[in-house]
Amino acid sequence: MLVNGKWTQDWQPVQAIDAKGGFVRQVSSFRNWVTPDGSAGPTGEDGFAAAKGRYHLYVAYICPWASRTLIARKLKKLEDVVSVSVVEPVLSDEGWRFGDYPGSNRDDLNGATYLHELYSRAEPTFTGRATVPVLWDRERKTIVNNESADIVRMLNSGFGALSDESVDFYPEALRGEIDGLNERIYPALNNGVYRAGFATTQVAYEEAYQGVFAMLDELEARLGDGRAFLTGETFTEADIRLFVTLIRFDAAYYGLFKCNRRRLADYPALSAYTRRVLDLPGVRGTVNIDHIKQGYYSIKALNPNRIVPLGPDLSALGF
Repeated sequence: MLVNGKWTQDWQPVQAIDAKGGFVRQVSSFRNWVTPDGSAGPTGEDGFAAAKGRYHLYVAYICPWASRTLIARKLKKLEDVVSVSVVEPVLSDEGWRFGDYPGSNRDDLNGATYLHELYSRAEPTFTGRATVPVLWDRERKTIVNNESADIVRMLNSGFGALSDESVDFYPEALRGEIDGLNERIYPALNNGVYRAGFATTQVAYEEAYQGVFAMLDELEARLGDGRAFLTGETFTEADIRLFVTLIRFDAAYYGLFKCNRRRLADYPALSAYTRRVLDLPGVRGTVNIDHIKQGYYSIKALNPNRIVPLGPDLSALGF
């Protein structure tokens, strides 16, 4: 991690633990917003006005949080407005690295070798972990935001006419339902698989494990009524947030993270839902199963020999 802008120790997956030995996720540090007129968003300062070519996303295909932003960018038709760099999937001792692994890029914008260098450039005394996604401002040469939930919402509404305004992931009439779903699915499932995988005590693991499958069972019942998406027939940010966890479940969380009561493929409604989202125009291109497997199975604390499994069969999920 970085301490006062300097890299000090090898990358570790566990950021902090609670009293039960449970995994605690780092809070995002940069919370400014891009808005159509450059006015301040819900958090942070003003001055980040929407403009074609001004902003750049740094992402990892392995990371569900970063993949949220790739889906939003694609479906809002912002590919020519917001450029992208993809880090290598295998986590190095200095965290995310730019390079030549197939599907990855070198950092031609800032010339960094490691993502943490961008954090130090944005804030020379930064202390913490260098995470993806990162939304970078070419004009001010700084990080705008590194919170995926914020970035999805600003991609949805912050670029105005530069984006496809017929697509709305957060329609006003559904906001209460979307917020309620996000608030329940995130701790139990999106972050729950990490709390299971990185638990340091049996009690913390079992608590997270039970929460993961209670939520999967609930979502299977919800989608079993024939609806297309979580709120009905409208694809929303709640679906983006759920999909990125589901598509990784059998490939990584079931085995490596010990969430092995059932595979996602064993849930008929959730499997059909995952295929349905995957088939939305452009979404498949945001999913790289090779990066996902290479990345998760490179975590030395969980897989010291870094052997990457040849399976599983993901055909039930659309691969």
